[in-house]
Amino acid sequence: MRMDEVDRQILALLTDDGRRTYDDIARRVSLSAPAVKRRVDRLRREGTLRGFTAVVDQQALGYGAEALIELFYGPGVTLDEVAASLRAVPEVVEAWSVTGEADALARVRTRDNADLERLIRGLQSDGTVVRTRSQVVLSRLVHRRGEQDPAG
Repeated sequence: MRMDEVDRQILALLTDDGRRTYDDIARRVSLSAPAVKRRVDRLRREGTLRGFTAVVDQQALGYGAEALIELFYGPGVTLDEVAASLRAVPEVVEAWSVTGEADALARVRTRDNADLERLIRGLQSDGTVVRTRSQVVLSRLVHRRGEQDPAG
């Protein structure tokens, strides 16, 4: 992948507002709109720019509770099984395999704490999760725009 300072500027502008026009970006980076389009196309083709997305205010949709849940699985449960079971839960926003005591960490969004408790009980009910440990998110201290966090 070849990337120069102009590519970085284009990415920063698109991260700030993914709906910017090529003309707007071109004016800001001193290129023509077709040159910007070629660069954006290359960045997409190379996988540096993976897509564009809308940022949704989850609280406005009624999802006011967010939590991180550490999941401890029984012996013999594979990561593929963990991933499949977590993908099936719509409240799971993201999930990772992690080092440390837990086998996986899930970020979830629910309507409220009662809904969060229902979700945790559901995760524990299939017999593969032997224990969970949860932290309820009180507020976001840092969020870097353009990262893989569409929750805003």
